[in-house]
This record gives sequence, structure tokens and C-alpha cells, in this order.
Amino acid sequence: MKILVTGGAGFIASHITDAFVNEGHQVVVLDDLSSGFEKNVNPKAKFVKGNICDKDLVEKLFDEEKFDLVNHHAAQMDVRRSVKDPAFDANSNILGTINLLQNSIKFGVKKFIFASTGGAVYGEQSYFPADENHPTQPRSPYGISKLAVEKYLYFYNAEYGLNYTILRYANIYGPRQNPFGEAGVVAIFSTKLLNGEQPIINGSGEQTRDYVFVGDVVKANLLTLNETESDIYNVGTGVETNVNQLFHQLNNIINAGKEERHGPPAPGEQMRSVITSEKLFKKFGWKPSTKIEDGLNITVDFFRKNSP
Repeated sequence: MKILVTGGAGFIASHITDAFVNEGHQVVVLDDLSSGFEKNVNPKAKFVKGNICDKDLVEKLFDEEKFDLVNHHAAQMDVRRSVKDPAFDANSNILGTINLLQNSIKFGVKKFIFASTGGAVYGEQSYFPADENHPTQPRSPYGISKLAVEKYLYFYNAEYGLNYTILRYANIYGPRQNPFGEAGVVAIFSTKLLNGEQPIINGSGEQTRDYVFVGDVVKANLLTLNETESDIYNVGTGVETNVNQLFHQLNNIINAGKEERHGPPAPGEQMRSVITSEKLFKKFGWKPSTKIEDGLNITVDFFRKNSP
């Protein structure tokens, strides 16, 4: 199968690219390197530097490569930046995706896998953990943009028959996560603690997230690769961990000896977020196999060996 992976130089999609290559697929990575790194790109994949919003480049790429499947991870993924600049977020996440979808229809792509968000699309939850039927009430432009793309995928399926799988991710962590952005608390805290710096916890630190290891997310992408029924699936652990707990776990793993310090709360940040992946388990047998303590140890080991 010939697969386009957008954002394949980034954290999550580079691991997915590795898995697709290992399965024997031909993979083309499209990434503008705004947050990813070329060193993350699998050497057996073809790398194209470019932005998904570039109409000429994307059309030429689809015309030349004749993709069977698009795995779409390229995105503006910073919730706080989306609050500060909603137009930039919408241009990247909505208009960029429409560009991919238009070319998918034009050049006969059979399936589109979309990386959505299992936290931001639900907003402040009315029950815990959230399943796929939970009301979608995003409180950030980032969440709104992801939900908008989900609706566009429904349209492209109904109008053109484009098969899709939407994967609503929990908070993913693991090796290669970028420690220099506003998002990615595990990578940020790990790097700071390893460098002897003091991490600052936003607000009370009681805000919870569902932390899922990147290797488990890769398995979800592999399992849904050949699925012909268009649907939406949560990808998470169903377990809440607050930021204070996360800090202390990393502090202990690294033996950094830092105290817990707090700063002002971040705008647009949810207090609780946790999702259930029961639907994905029932359909494909997927369940997270990496406990958070094991995943954090693997992640710290990566950053210890690959100091940014």
C-alpha cells in the first residue's frame, strides 16, 4: 500500500511511519518541519518538505504518488496558541485538511485516517470517562478545528464515498515528543528535570489527563489501516493522572530532588479529561499495554540519551 503520512517528522506520526515501513508499505512523509525534525523520518520513507496548505505542492504530490491511503497528523496542536490566534489554527487544521481531502477525491485515495483529539473535542466532560457519544463541546479553537474536520470527513464520505477512520487521541507521550513547545508536559518536565531546571506547574496542578503511550497509539493506527467501515474511535487508557502526580513520578524517576512549584493557570485549559476506548477494544481488540510508570521510564531514558 502507498501511504501519505502528514506530519511524519513529528512525534506521533514518525512512530507510525516506522510501523508502516516495517509492515512493508511504501510511505511518503509530508512535513514542513515547523515542529518536527527531519532526523525523525524513517530513512526508508520518502521525505517531502512542505505545508499541507500549499495547494500546488499537495496537488503535484498526490498526482505523482497516487496514494492508496492518507494518514493525517500534521496540525497546529497547541491549545494555547489556538486561543491566542484562532485564525492561524483554523487555516492549518481546517483549510489544510480540506486541501488534502480535495486531492484525495481527485486522485482516488481509498481511505483517510485522521488524528483527532479525545480531550479537546469533548470539552469539560459531563461524565467520566467520555465515550464517543459524549457531547462535543470544545472550549478551544484547537478542539473546534478538530471537530470541524470530523464533520468534513462525514461530508466527504457521504458525498464522495471516501472511507475514513477518526482516532480521538488522549494525551500522548513518549520518545521524540518535542520538549520545546507549550504542549507535551511529559517531555517538557523530563527535559527540565534532566537539565537540573525547575518545572513550573500551571495553576493548581489538579487538572487531570489521560496519558497514553505513543507505542499503543501506533498499534491503533495499524489495526484500523484496513477497516472499511467509516467510524470514530477513542484512543486512551481510561485512567486520570493529575499534573502534580506526573511531576512527582518524573522527579522520582530522574532523582532530581526538585520541589513542587506552581505558576498561573493556562487559558483555555480543561480541568479533567479522560476517555474510554471500549469501542476500539470491542472492534479490534485494542487496549493500552504500557503502564504509565513504564512509559515514563522509557521516555526519560530516551531524553537522557538524546539530550535536546
